[in-house]
Amino acid sequence: MREGPSPLGQTSVQTIVAESRAPNERQTSQTISAADVRSVLGDGQAVLRQQLTSLRSFSALPAAADTQTDDPDDLRNFRNIGISAHIDSGKTTLTERILFYTGRIHAIHEVRGKDGVGAKMDHMDLEREKGITIQSAATYCQWRNTSINIIDTPGHVDFTIEVERALRVLDGAVLVLCSVGGVQSQSITVDRQMRRYNVPRLAFINKLDRAGADPWKVLKQLREKLRLHCAPLQIPIGLEHEHRGLVDLVTMRGLQFDGAHGQQVTEVPLSAELQLQAEQARAELIEHVANADEELGEKFLMEEPISSEDLSAAIRRATLALKFVPVFMGSAYKNKGVQTLLDGVHDYLPSPLEVSSVALDANKGEEPVQLGGSKDGPLVALAFKLEEGRFGQLTYMRLYSGTLNKGDTLTNVVTGKRIKVPRLVRMHASDMMDISHASAGDIVAMFGIECASGDTFTDGTVRYTMTSMNVPEPVMSLAVMPKVREASSQFSKALNKFTREDPTFKVSVDPESGQTIISGMGELHLEIYVERMKREYKVECEVGNPRVNYREAIQQRATFDYLHRKQSGGQGQYGRVIGYMEPLSLEDAQDLAGPGNTPEKVVFANETLGNSIPPGFIPACEKGFREACNSGHLTGHPVEDIKIALTDGNSHAVDSNEMSFKLACLYAFKDAFLAARPVVLEPVMNVEVSVPTEFQGTVIGDLNRRKGTILNSEGEEGDTVILAQVPLAEMFGYSTGLRSMTQGKGEFTMEYSTHAPVTQDKQAQLMSDSKRTR
Repeated sequence: MREGPSPLGQTSVQTIVAESRAPNERQTSQTISAADVRSVLGDGQAVLRQQLTSLRSFSALPAAADTQTDDPDDLRNFRNIGISAHIDSGKTTLTERILFYTGRIHAIHEVRGKDGVGAKMDHMDLEREKGITIQSAATYCQWRNTSINIIDTPGHVDFTIEVERALRVLDGAVLVLCSVGGVQSQSITVDRQMRRYNVPRLAFINKLDRAGADPWKVLKQLREKLRLHCAPLQIPIGLEHEHRGLVDLVTMRGLQFDGAHGQQVTEVPLSAELQLQAEQARAELIEHVANADEELGEKFLMEEPISSEDLSAAIRRATLALKFVPVFMGSAYKNKGVQTLLDGVHDYLPSPLEVSSVALDANKGEEPVQLGGSKDGPLVALAFKLEEGRFGQLTYMRLYSGTLNKGDTLTNVVTGKRIKVPRLVRMHASDMMDISHASAGDIVAMFGIECASGDTFTDGTVRYTMTSMNVPEPVMSLAVMPKVREASSQFSKALNKFTREDPTFKVSVDPESGQTIISGMGELHLEIYVERMKREYKVECEVGNPRVNYREAIQQRATFDYLHRKQSGGQGQYGRVIGYMEPLSLEDAQDLAGPGNTPEKVVFANETLGNSIPPGFIPACEKGFREACNSGHLTGHPVEDIKIALTDGNSHAVDSNEMSFKLACLYAFKDAFLAARPVVLEPVMNVEVSVPTEFQGTVIGDLNRRKGTILNSEGEEGDTVILAQVPLAEMFGYSTGLRSMTQGKGEFTMEYSTHAPVTQDKQAQLMSDSKRTR
């Protein structure tokens, strides 16, 4: 971060002079004279440097505590944040403004701009064409002497893994919400991810300039839908086309954003009506913070006066303790409120020293170890994202402890391999800047490191591993094959690259048809990868119809007692296995998975006593059962949520071997599975549909026809939001159907909820189709 440019890149002289005046002078004068300019520019470089250093940027909020030092490498000066939201809430637009005001870029380009450039953080051609973020992008900037690492994440549910792994390594986050759309389906998903990794966050209510903007409705949804203890730190001066600025409730100042790009932040007097409204809002803010912070609560109960510094410090303490969420407001597109949000990042989000990072000590049975974030400690770094760059694999790393220098030798704790760091870079979207070293708190990238996503690296003095992240299971599959045989090698190369980059993208081969099957989180997810193969590898593919990833499960306990015996001259085969299988509850699966891991889908338990089955054959038994679970006996789909226990058995001194017991387990599984009331499971999606109220009946009727379950329906100013759970198989082509039903006015989002049993008639049809295919 310290290599970044000064945040004065886009700060005007007028702003500098206005800010350098006494507070009372700023309130009465909004113009500058030639003498003002000479006072800044005419007295030599030394004076200029001194004044600019003291006025690095406008700060609408007071510092919560004087924790800053002159040392740019001090970890108290670092912030690692992510910007997350529902699709089309303005995340990338907000990031573009942040980069502009901090001097990282010198021109603003829009996400769907007509200049053909597009936003800096959307560096893929596909992102600029579709106007959406597909891959999370990292950058860095400086604000108020604080270095900020930023990761801009996608909003579409199909790319939720990008949000997941970003939040895994970040210390704080900004939850962006549209002032019209409010809390939407992906907002709920992002909030759940933030809670999973205990990430303190700020909320930013964006798009106050839009028709229908209602920040108070969004605030109510934050409290009711997300159950967040939150309160606004600002109130808007005007809404929709009259939106001009904000009132800062901490300092009770009116702020206006002037200039071509809102870079001139000036203080404006408040009208009597706005003053009264601000005082009421400030009283409410103090009450909410007092409920979350004990120190401020005591002052509040004793009716002592509460200063701006007291309130700001309390907000910081409550935010870091995950007891409070400060709410900021503005319009990123209209260049309003971004600087105050940056002040909030500086004042209220944690530095790496204030975040609890826990590693597991592999030398001590994965005993939890608290990482202090010291630059002098042992090096511990997590590879959280892989990308195929121009010069080989690009590995994004978060450093939790120690210092990393170019040329150092690292140890991959997972594989045990020692590797040398040939190149160390800091990322600015797709641009790279070579650096010589990085230290605890940094997010950097390395070339030439062969590893998998989630691997932990150390300097070899310790064997610490960071806890893994949650990776959702794919819900949709496509059969793909290259149109020309000559493209087969490039086809394989592309698939290998994509599977390394994205843990939710899976590739398999259908054992019966020999087709290559790609699986992912939705239609858009797979469509993007097919398009990337065409653009990046020049491979055009033939794509089959989308297939739903069904699963099989059992509904009751069943026992097995199977003897596998084969004698055909010479050494034969002999193996007897006795045991039971039963449904696996979610609680048991999570308990068996251990901390930080995803729940187990298939659990094998060895409950034999003595040596009825020799211990050397137990692994073969487990292998046989797990292979059997790969293909159920109803439709051939994998079996999940099952526990298989081996309680007894028998062996032969000559004829028993590993193959005998493996085959015995395969056949035993089939008998017991069919006796345990097997059922086919299908993925069910949470669907949120927003339509004009006049089309409500038609849309609900269509969802019912698609075998959906309506969970809720609520009206909001002429629009109705319908929440439902619908089987994924019924949702193919829904976007076209919804447009035709609502004259193009309807919108919907969906995300995976769970796998649920299909109806009896559908199960019979699936079994018939599977039998015919075989």
